[in-house]
Amino acid sequence: QVQLVESGGGLVQPGGSLRLSCAASGIIFTAYDMGWYRQAPGEERELVAVFPSGGSTDYGDSVKGRFTIRRENAKNTVYLQMNSLKPEDTAVYYCKASHPVYRQNDYWGQGTQVTVSS
Repeated sequence: QVQLVESGGGLVQPGGSLRLSCAASGIIFTAYDMGWYRQAPGEERELVAVFPSGGSTDYGDSVKGRFTIRRENAKNTVYLQMNSLKPEDTAVYYCKASHPVYRQNDYWGQGTQVTVSS
């Protein structure tokens, strides 16, 4: 069974930092594109960061320069380091695994809440 287990969400003050983790099982991790997405109430789910299996990272415009995605293939884990957090970063953050060829085989984590507030 494929599982993406997320952790690290919580409450943080503006300007603070947080690191999210996503541990994958049931897939050949190195063969999959990994990414982070987020969704705020009443809004569309949006791309935060992607780290394809080929290694070419990309970020959403609103987080460039503040967030960093990293994957440790030996641990089957992808991380999202979030710095200089703003209230508008508040959302549920989701981990995604996508096979670059077999696009039917996309998997999502359960989501973890990030709240940026004083």
